[in-house]
Amino acid sequence: QVQLVESGGGLVQAGGSLRLSCAASGRTFSLYVMGWFRQAPGKEREFVAGITRSGGKTNYADSVKGRFTISRDNAKNTVYLQMNSLKSEDTAVYYCAARSGLAVVTTSYDYWGQGTQVTVSS
Repeated sequence: QVQLVESGGGLVQAGGSLRLSCAASGRTFSLYVMGWFRQAPGKEREFVAGITRSGGKTNYADSVKGRFTISRDNAKNTVYLQMNSLKSEDTAVYYCAARSGLAVVTTSYDYWGQGTQVTVSS
């Protein structure tokens, strides 16, 4: 089992940047594919970005391509989400998640953090 704790959320103006972090503890971090998801008020949770165990491959939702970058540091047991050119529609609670396996997928994650709020003011 792995425990996930997100940090780095906050209030930012449109066009600004934030970097989210997700610290993992428990089982070996490098065994897990990691993902970031978000849930806006009144909407379903959606996939944002994912990264393979080695960090060699990434996948993004179309809505964030070119603006967000996912990365990981297996030595620090941490996954990051760099968010640039933020828009009001990026406002949501952001969650990190972990799954066993090899592929970056948009569903079927096994472990979840508690979430961190990101609010983008226009």
